[in-house]
Amino acid sequence: MATGVPVVGISAYEAEASWGVWHTRAALLPLSYVRHVAAAGGAPVLLPSAGDAASVVARLDALILSGGPDVDPARYGAEAHPRTQPPQAARDEHEMALWERAAERGLPTLAICRGLQLVNVARGGTLHQHLPDVVGGEDHGPAPGVFGRTAVRVLEDSLLARVLGSTRTVVACHHHQGIDRLAEGLEAVAWGEDGTVEAVEDPRAPGMLAVQWHPEEGEDPSLFAWLVRAAAARS
Repeated sequence: MATGVPVVGISAYEAEASWGVWHTRAALLPLSYVRHVAAAGGAPVLLPSAGDAASVVARLDALILSGGPDVDPARYGAEAHPRTQPPQAARDEHEMALWERAAERGLPTLAICRGLQLVNVARGGTLHQHLPDVVGGEDHGPAPGVFGRTAVRVLEDSLLARVLGSTRTVVACHHHQGIDRLAEGLEAVAWGEDGTVEAVEDPRAPGMLAVQWHPEEGEDPSLFAWLVRAAAARS
């Protein structure tokens, strides 16, 4: 870490985008991620689904697996639900490689929404492909482009509870999938009122937190502050 500022890689979307006179494919990310990392004292770097994951991770001090489209259900042996989005094989493959290399290096990692789902699948777990079928409501994603609000109960004495400073919180969320079978080695540490798993940890990897909600859209900066502190301490 030559500059003394932790470098935080954030996995990025690949999508059609418009700016100025241009309309084309782009690597992009909601600015809220970048602002939270910078406010916490980190140097944010966008990571598109390209390049060698091992080489990329070797240059990072921390990793954020961002939100985004559904993980391909074929990766956990399931047929696609009618509401499951089309697969994005390149992003799935690249982010799983980033996660594996980061885990090997013990890199502080924050997995957000899709990121939590990706970690669970990468470790052998499965997903509910359409939560309303399970919980009977649309609270986790009330409308396109609209964040829901979910009350979350956090396991006492968990890393997440220490980071948040509380065992109760209300979070911003937008997702229609969630954890079904929890992967071996992961521990659920937070739940919504409807029983949805809202966060997981790996007791063997104290530098990893995965949350189902979108902390970049909330007012609590504690998860980003924790990540940057952990990156600085490791470096």
